[in-house]
Amino acid sequence: MLNPVDFSGRPFHFVGIGGIGMSAIAYILAKQGFTVSGSDLSSNRITQKLQDLGIKIFQGHHTDNIDLTQNPQLVCSTAINQQNPEFQVALTNSLPILHRSDLLAALIDQFKGISVAGTHGKTTTSSLIGFLLLKAGIDPSIIIGGEVSTWQGNARLGSGEYLVAEADESDGTLVKFSSHIGIITNIELDHPDHYHSLEQVVEIFQTFEKRCEVVVGCIDCPTVRAEIHSDITYSLSDPTADYTVAQVQYTPSDTQALVIERGKILGKISLGLLGQHNLSNALAAIAVARYVGVEWQAIADALPDFVGASRRFEIKGIRNGVTFVDDYAHHPSEIVATLASARQQNTVSRVVAIFQPHRYSRSHRFLSEFSQSFTDADMVIVTDIYAASEPNDGKITGTQVADAIAKIHGHVHYLPTLKDVQDFLVKNLQSGDLAVFLGAGNLNQAIVPTMQELATKSQPKAN
Repeated sequence: MLNPVDFSGRPFHFVGIGGIGMSAIAYILAKQGFTVSGSDLSSNRITQKLQDLGIKIFQGHHTDNIDLTQNPQLVCSTAINQQNPEFQVALTNSLPILHRSDLLAALIDQFKGISVAGTHGKTTTSSLIGFLLLKAGIDPSIIIGGEVSTWQGNARLGSGEYLVAEADESDGTLVKFSSHIGIITNIELDHPDHYHSLEQVVEIFQTFEKRCEVVVGCIDCPTVRAEIHSDITYSLSDPTADYTVAQVQYTPSDTQALVIERGKILGKISLGLLGQHNLSNALAAIAVARYVGVEWQAIADALPDFVGASRRFEIKGIRNGVTFVDDYAHHPSEIVATLASARQQNTVSRVVAIFQPHRYSRSHRFLSEFSQSFTDADMVIVTDIYAASEPNDGKITGTQVADAIAKIHGHVHYLPTLKDVQDFLVKNLQSGDLAVFLGAGNLNQAIVPTMQELATKSQPKAN
């Protein structure tokens, strides 16, 4: 059910404002001139940016964070427990309580919404669409689940008629979005804490499809092909799709392809992102850009300059000949795609995969799939499971995940803590290695300390 949002000037208070999705909406509202406040357990770079924008930020969740004299609307995400003290204040005082998706749906309605949905590839695809429209002078507003250097963050307010938004299916709220254009990149079961079957996931996407004026779908995904009516199709392999490719070359530095639009050759692209999955994401962005009237040459000229969103095969640096990569992959399919991209780096001697399982429910449900996802890695390191506020039901442990992978892969190490990972990597990484940190939790916090310690290790000792 969609809760009504009051845009008459009534303030907004965000519980958990530092989250990647919450902060993007808070940013847009503040740029639109609304009074915005919020709280989070700790300060970070994102909350500092919001504070610099004039948003009042509280550290920690407390009852007195809410100014009842302002009669604000409370905004929360699925991650916020109803026992949260600020949530309780809103209940007691009959303040409007909005889910993050209510606000996103209301913002999409203010614009010509371009909503990017799908189990995988949402952030990269929405970033690419926003980037192409921006470079073409269309000046879109953007709300995504990752940070992009071009607009210095996860959101921007433009003056144009389009809003590019990442539309999440994880908690079923995808059904709230009515969009001018809806993109569906793929459909898989990924959130067993919310869905019991793929059929339930399909129903959510079918509802989303019906609420979009135009649907752009990837028919390389058999579920999209069979279950979704796509007005515009794209495919890396099916020549009958509206948008497809030929003469594809995957190099260590870019991806090149000839793009074909409804049987007619548009021209060649060079994409700085690696792997089949990113070429597919780019094809979706091209289809959308063409639909809204962007000239082909503007697309071809812009694509080589797109460097990607944060935590999507993001190269964090090189130390002692070791390349460090941060990637958000946490589903088996995403891990396979990311490691395939890593393997394409022909200057790499070893691919070292460091994996932090995300959520007990996902680790348990996809244990067999995870065990088979690391064939492109030479070495696999597995940590304890990152709970993401999910209670531990005792059905799965990090050790069990590591053991399952080890039944198929011959070089697996279980290192429960980030400190264990750091110590092991400093001792065992070699020049020429590509260390890929995989996960949606806090694993990437080990990257910088590891790089620093490696650099220190290489320095000659003073006499």
